[in-house]
Amino acid sequence: MNAKAELLNFVYQNAQMGVNTISQLIGIVEDEEFQKHLKTQLDEYENILGRAKMALVESGHDEKGLSALEKIRTYIMINFQTLTDRSASHIAEMLIVGSNMGIINAIKNLKKYKEVDKDTRALMERLLEIEENNVQQLKKFL
Repeated sequence: MNAKAELLNFVYQNAQMGVNTISQLIGIVEDEEFQKHLKTQLDEYENILGRAKMALVESGHDEKGLSALEKIRTYIMINFQTLTDRSASHIAEMLIVGSNMGIINAIKNLKKYKEVDKDTRALMERLLEIEENNVQQLKKFL
């Protein structure tokens, strides 16, 4: 697989993780303002997911989504971590940890794939911007 496809698949998987996680958490969150915020985040991840998929298809590559094991592991982890504490503060903390992992991986991948075209790089940079913004926005719910 070439560098462009690898980077686009990273963007795709990261956005897919965001969509899956937030979709699950929206059903758990009781705070209306926090739920509204999560829906905004979900829209952003869905947009990036669609753009990454389209870019992969246009470049002749298939998207490599999250494995079934990874989806199940995340689902169970979220259920376990919210079993005793479903507060907005606790869930915001969980999401901040996830977004920080996304930020770290995005920066590493931007450095690793310096040679990719500007459109692919811009999509990765947009995802990084979304992750950084998420961390800042989630702080008010701590």
